[in-house]
Amino acid sequence: MKIAYIATEKLPVPAIRGGAIQIYIDSVAKIISAKHDVTIISIEHEELEQQERRGHVRYIRFDEKKYLPSILSHISQENYDVIHLCNRPTWVKQVKDAAPQTKIVLSVHNEMFTFEKLGDAEGKECLNLVSKVVTVSDFIGRTITDRFPFAKSKVRTVYSGVDLDTFQPLWTANGKQARSQVRNELGLTNKKVILFVGRLSKVKGPHVLLQALPSIISEHPNVMMVFIGSKWFGDDNINNYVKHLYTLGAMYPEYVTFIKFVKPVDIPKLFAMSDVFVCSSQWQEPLARVHYEAMAAGLPIVTSKRGGNPEVIDEGRNGHVISDFENPESYAKVINSLLHNANTRESMGKYGRSKVEREFSWKNVENNLLAVYEEAAKK
Repeated sequence: MKIAYIATEKLPVPAIRGGAIQIYIDSVAKIISAKHDVTIISIEHEELEQQERRGHVRYIRFDEKKYLPSILSHISQENYDVIHLCNRPTWVKQVKDAAPQTKIVLSVHNEMFTFEKLGDAEGKECLNLVSKVVTVSDFIGRTITDRFPFAKSKVRTVYSGVDLDTFQPLWTANGKQARSQVRNELGLTNKKVILFVGRLSKVKGPHVLLQALPSIISEHPNVMMVFIGSKWFGDDNINNYVKHLYTLGAMYPEYVTFIKFVKPVDIPKLFAMSDVFVCSSQWQEPLARVHYEAMAAGLPIVTSKRGGNPEVIDEGRNGHVISDFENPESYAKVINSLLHNANTRESMGKYGRSKVEREFSWKNVENNLLAVYEEAAKK
C-alpha cells in the first residue's frame, strides 16, 4: 500500500519539539515502511529539510502558513491508497475532494467532535466521507459515537505505543546505569523521586502536586518532586501560570526541581531516575502517552480519573487512579504509601512493564493500524 500520514499544523515530524501525535506518526511509520510505501507530511522547521528520506520513510514539509493548500496540491498529484489524517476532521472534505479515490482514515487524539468545534452537518459529512476512524482511547471514541451513533461501525480504539528498547527499567543494567548517572548529575543520589512530565498548564494539574508536597515531606523528608516540561512544546517562555508554579516551588527549594523542555530523546533516562510517576490531569485527558512511557520504565503510576487515563491502569497492579483528582491530599496519601514500600513499587513496575510489552509496543500499534488500513482499502 501507498500510505500518507498528515500531521497537524502545530509541530514538525520527527518530534524534535515533542508532541504525542508527532511521536505516534514517526514511530509507526518507521515500522510500516518496511513493507509499504510511506510518506509523512508535516510543517517545516529550520532544523529539518523540506524533503528528505530517512530509512524507508519519505518526509515532506510545507510552510505552516500555506500548509493545508500545499497538502491538497500534493495529494491531488499522488495516488495514495490510504491517507491517515491526524486530528483534523474539518479537513476531511477538502482532502477527499483533492484525492477522491483515496481512502481516508481519520485518527482522533482529542475531543475534536464537540459542539464547539464541529456542527452537526459538518460532523456527519466528515464521518460519511472517511472509511475508518481510529481513536487513542475508548473515552475519545465515545465522544464521537455518543453524538453520532451511526458511526459506531467505523470507529475503533487503537492505543498508542512506546519504544521498549529506549525505556529501560531499574532492574536492567542499562536502567541502573541511567538512574545512577542522572541522579548524580542532578544531585538526587539519596532522594525518593516523584516525577511529573508534561506541559506546565493548569489543566495538567502540577499545582495540585505542589499543594500535596507538605504532606509528603512530613513522611518522606528525603523526597524530591521533579517537574519536566514547559508552557508549550519547546517553548521555555514563562507565562503567569508557570510563574505561579515557580513561586509555589520556591517555598520548598530542597524538595522541588523544575527542568524545562527536554527533547524526547533525553526523556527515557529521566524516567529511569525516578521512583513514582504522577499524572495529575484536571481536564478530560484523551489518554496521556506518558503513561506508556512510565510503564515501559517500570514505574508505578498515580493518575487522575479523567478521560482515558484509567484505561491503561489495572488498579493496584501497575498503578492507582485518583477519583478525588482535585484534592492534593488524595495524591499525597497514595504517593506516601508507594514511597514507604520499595517492594510494592518494584512489583507494580514489573507488572506495568509486562503489560506494556504485551499491549503497547509500536509493533502492536502497527498491526492494529494495518488491519484498519486493509479494511479501509477494501471498501
